[in-house]
Amino acid sequence: MTLDGTNTWVLIEPGSTDALVVDPGPMHVGHLTAILDRVKEAGARVTSIALTHGHPDHAEAAREFSAFTNAPVHALDPANRLGSEGLGDGDVLKVGDLELRVVATPGHTGDSLSFLIPADRALLTGDTVLGRGTTVVAHPDGRLADYFDSLARIRRMTESEDVGTILPGHGPVVANPRTAVEFYLTHRAARLAQVEAARSAGDRTAAQIVRRVYADVDRGLWPAAELSVLAQLEYLDAKKDA
Repeated sequence: MTLDGTNTWVLIEPGSTDALVVDPGPMHVGHLTAILDRVKEAGARVTSIALTHGHPDHAEAAREFSAFTNAPVHALDPANRLGSEGLGDGDVLKVGDLELRVVATPGHTGDSLSFLIPADRALLTGDTVLGRGTTVVAHPDGRLADYFDSLARIRRMTESEDVGTILPGHGPVVANPRTAVEFYLTHRAARLAQVEAARSAGDRTAAQIVRRVYADVDRGLWPAAELSVLAQLEYLDAKKDA
């Protein structure tokens, strides 16, 4: 589910001693130690923490990491914040001379955010776009209509050349973001057509559709696939009723 594990991004402007940590990750001592070691090697200290969304593999350690570093946690969902400030679309988070622009990208979850580093034309996407493979639309919090809108927004950012690199929550850096986003859009459209076909063939439950449509996928991923199928069924039903 997490590919090679969760990518925690340590962002430090050259010459600065202030570090911004994006997605401190799960409660794993080795992972947290590695973050702190990286910050120490840079001669910096953690002054701010930001979350792309609240799933445990990204946010579970945020509270303890905040207590240890005395840094606030910025997030869209108030339940995940520590400190008075939240994050919303269009906000700018500044740590020293580092500027991070907030881009709302719901779909994977309702609280999913991406963060643009304008100086590097780099977009941190959490689980919205991964470095390898595709992500889950985590029904009922995640919604496919929102996800399509978010992918289209990221595509426009690549077309305008505001984004030249994607720094994902899992997997390697995406050096060709426009190609990656086009693949995501094509893949989602193809899966949607397969779900429609499965329903036309008589499958009624999400589990039945997963057995047909995701037959070539590792069964360990079927529970996640079922969430995406539920989101797809909701999307199809909404279109039918519109």
